[in-house]
Amino acid sequence: MANLLYRVGRMAFRRRWYVALVWAAVLAAVGLGALKAPAAADEGFSMPGIEAQKAFDLMDQRFPGATADGATARVVFIAPSGEKVTVVANKRAIENTVAELGDGKQVASAVDPFQAKAVSKDGSTAYATVTYKVGVDDLTDASRSQLQRALDGARDSGLTVEAGGSAMDDGGGVGGAAEVIGIAIAAVVLLVTFGSLAAAGLPLLTAVVGVGVSMATILALAHALGLSTTTGTLAMMLGLAVGIDYALFVVSRYREERAKGRTGPEAAGMAVGTAGSAVVFAGLTVVIALAGLAVVGIPTLTKMGLAAAGAVVVAVLIALTLVPAFLGFWPNAVLPRRARKSGRIEGSTEANGGTRWARFVLRRPVPVLLLGVVGLGALAVPMTDLQLGMPGDEAKPTSTTERRAYDALAEGFGPGFNGPLTVVVDAKGSDDPKAAAKTIAQQIGATKGVVSVSPARFDAAGDTAVFSAVPTTAPTDEKTKDLVKTIRAERPGLESETGATFEVTGTTALNIDISSKVQAALVPYLIVVVGLAIVLLLVVFRSLLVPLKAALGFLLSVLASLGTVVLVFQQGHGADALGVQQTGPIMSMMPIFLVGIVFGLAMDYEVFLVSRMREAYVHGDSPAEAVTTGFRHSARVVVAAALIMIAVFAGFIGEDDSMIKMIGFGLASAVLFDAFVVRMAIVPAVLALFDDKAWWLPRRLDRMLPRVDVEGEALSRGPEQVPDLEKDSDSASEPNYADTAEPEVART
Repeated sequence: MANLLYRVGRMAFRRRWYVALVWAAVLAAVGLGALKAPAAADEGFSMPGIEAQKAFDLMDQRFPGATADGATARVVFIAPSGEKVTVVANKRAIENTVAELGDGKQVASAVDPFQAKAVSKDGSTAYATVTYKVGVDDLTDASRSQLQRALDGARDSGLTVEAGGSAMDDGGGVGGAAEVIGIAIAAVVLLVTFGSLAAAGLPLLTAVVGVGVSMATILALAHALGLSTTTGTLAMMLGLAVGIDYALFVVSRYREERAKGRTGPEAAGMAVGTAGSAVVFAGLTVVIALAGLAVVGIPTLTKMGLAAAGAVVVAVLIALTLVPAFLGFWPNAVLPRRARKSGRIEGSTEANGGTRWARFVLRRPVPVLLLGVVGLGALAVPMTDLQLGMPGDEAKPTSTTERRAYDALAEGFGPGFNGPLTVVVDAKGSDDPKAAAKTIAQQIGATKGVVSVSPARFDAAGDTAVFSAVPTTAPTDEKTKDLVKTIRAERPGLESETGATFEVTGTTALNIDISSKVQAALVPYLIVVVGLAIVLLLVVFRSLLVPLKAALGFLLSVLASLGTVVLVFQQGHGADALGVQQTGPIMSMMPIFLVGIVFGLAMDYEVFLVSRMREAYVHGDSPAEAVTTGFRHSARVVVAAALIMIAVFAGFIGEDDSMIKMIGFGLASAVLFDAFVVRMAIVPAVLALFDDKAWWLPRRLDRMLPRVDVEGEALSRGPEQVPDLEKDSDSASEPNYADTAEPEVART
């Protein structure tokens, strides 16, 4: 592989115009396809195999046209202190507001709270439910403005008016600003690392090209493959992250090869043949992690994972072809300023910060290892109290009208009012469907933890009924989860008694089912992903210890980061410092996202750092010298890559949305733990303790495994010559780099 990639890198350097034009053509083609492709259809979130989803599907079949996909708004009216909403003036203002809300072109219905008996017992609070004909994504600006005008008009009458519901979602969140800030931070870190504007800008430029190709491809194929508008979110995040990382490592190795006295084409070939080999296998580990999301069984998550895996593949191809092509355009501009001015490139054999740190760890491996493992283990302890859920309006800042509406409803109607359970009764097998539905409703209403049950509503055929049950506890309360389990446990007895069956759904039940399914899928997902990665790393490093160490270190850093997330967002320690106003369960998808994204980045750091150690060991260094050599060449680049990711993810902590805060904090802490504690401390400590045994592989297994030569052993014996055809075709149009003045090499 090293020889193949060497030829690819050298060819891309020499034929840079062709390579650049090919990528430009690809970008233009997929961009044009994205512009002409039909808009992606938002199919909504689905979770096959859970009861709540089955109940939703049954409702769609038996109640056509009454689907829950339409946007809704719940408008809450609160009377002035000491008054009631039933006072004539207040009642008139509310009725006028409801009438105005019902006049919207996209409004299906606006229910008067006095007709629907949606008034609290003390008369201080009432609410009106507005249902729209279209989904949230299809709401027009005119409909949103009309809703806001109606709310403002009611406030002018002296009422306190707040609103919640899906119609209040403006589709905002983390957008272009986060990416721009991330790129700016990356530029600063790269500039400090390389000391050259060209070297700092090249990884950014190629990463942006890669993200452009990936996102345009996703948009072009969205309608045909049934991708939603959110599918590309993970692809953009990871595509930018690994795109910068991969280009960073190739450029760094190119500069190192130039310091050895190689010409531009030779240095590009060596960089792609060595660092490029590591890029290929690092990319494969990321693709494995992302494709493994299919194990969870959530179609939306599977599509997001596959789209992000495609973005990673594009990033790998960019690093192997476009990066060396751009190096061909600016062969000397990426070198340090001192080298360009003096004509001398400082060699890389002198001690630097990475060398000094490696020697420190090699002298004290046991204390460093114990401190790292015990520290991360202590941070992981709170993870044992992990509670998964889907935070709603209760997790939003009190400055938002959604949060104030949630609090007002909880105060006026009870905490469970914000998360009613929807019960769907299938009475097709019953002799008397109405009597069966009544019996089931009475039994559920008598269950401990249920405040009230609404009258049943039947379909046109009269054999399916729907009613709501309001719990005594909040949607995210563990007692509500227990209540759902209790109601479902009553089903066999009621089914035998009435001949009808029922299923429990609604937002609260759906979130409970999602959390249970994700939690159950987490362990199989880890086994599949980590297992395949161990096999791949076994091939790359030809060692039993290194892959096991990499996998265990990753698990340690992920558990520690999940522990810190629980510590802050669930238990509330340090929540005020991060602006978290309401603690609660951890977002259901958080562990899966954390594992998938951090696994990819962690394996990047592992492959790039340890591959240099393996390269030095194969070329004759002792185990201790190999560790030092690996840190001398790769530590600074790995640190730069990790700092970029930490800064980008930490930027999300400043967002108002608690879920975005949680994701940003979790990812930033995971990268921090994995890059600086696991890879920079635990890895060299373990290698130091095992010495030569760290690189041991049973002979039989050694013969069975294919040889991929990631460390470039074949290149060290002399790179294979580029075919004469390439030389001949380039000689007429490309400058002769053998004759080009190169900076003089200064060995230190």
